Amino acid sequence: MTPDARRRSRVPLRLRRRPVPWERQRPTWREARPAVIDGALKRALARPAGNWFVLGAARGIGARRAFGRTVAGVEVVAWRAADGRLVAGPGACPHLGAPLALGAVHCGTLRCRWHGLALDGAPFAGWEPYPAYDDGVLAWVRLDGVGGEAPLPRPMVPQRPALPGAVTAVHTAVGECEPEDVVANRLDPWHGAWFHPYSFVDLRVVGAPSESGAEPDEFVVEVSFKVAGRAVVPVTAHFTAPGPRTVVMRIANGEGRGSVVETHATPLGPDDRGRPRTAVIEAVVATSDRRGFALARAAAPLLRPLVRAASGRLWRDDLAYAERRRQLRSGGRQPG
Repeated sequence: MTPDARRRSRVPLRLRRRPVPWERQRPTWREARPAVIDGALKRALARPAGNWFVLGAARGIGARRAFGRTVAGVEVVAWRAADGRLVAGPGACPHLGAPLALGAVHCGTLRCRWHGLALDGAPFAGWEPYPAYDDGVLAWVRLDGVGGEAPLPRPMVPQRPALPGAVTAVHTAVGECEPEDVVANRLDPWHGAWFHPYSFVDLRVVGAPSESGAEPDEFVVEVSFKVAGRAVVPVTAHFTAPGPRTVVMRIANGEGRGSVVETHATPLGPDDRGRPRTAVIEAVVATSDRRGFALARAAAPLLRPLVRAASGRLWRDDLAYAERRRQLRSGGRQPG
């Protein structure tokens, strides 16, 4: 290997030799066929989830405070038992309906602030826990009355890099749309360099599902992540939808090979004007075989806010896409 080749292998950055201005990049609308996107979406929506929904970041549910979220109109409270186990159940106190998410947690016991009713996670006074699962990155709850499917004993967590050697971060955003609108956004990789030019350039979709849904049911994308100026990091990423509310992007080649970005869409229920609301809970699990990545793991507490900020910027745009799709769909005006 030549010295230049060795240097290129050590440094993930590349310089774009002939940057193309945004307005002069190759249009992708002919390739982004509505039938392909809709077909991938329909197949995703038909896959089972076992009635499991993502509540939020596992790290965000600690031993001192309760966590509350409404999932498809069902009020849920979650906290940590004395042994650190994740506990979840109805969010209304069985006594007079007080919001348990505002209760106090002490030594694994949740106490209602209205009258002190105590819950340790076991059934009590008509309160019954929901099945809950902590996968090390995300917290899940199983709501059989909402999902309407055959229940599974645990959620189908996407394959990830080994967590001890990875940097993880979770970002949550809320939009006026339904989970299928979020999934449809992620199953349209062609919009990346047009809609997010601050993050993606030189994007090419080199593999897409057939309209018939023959395997492999995935999108393969060659894209460069912008760093600064003409400096970019080129990768090849695969997009799959293993369930009705989840899309996974996995880096197959390039810097961070094996890293995943999981996008989970959790329905919240309608707002006060009857519009549907969905939480987008995105988990980044980053890894690298470079020796310097050990420093990144050590600096994970400092990196997580930066990763969440980057996800937040992308989702400000992508939620606008999802909300627009919901508006068109609900009004019978969606093209395709």
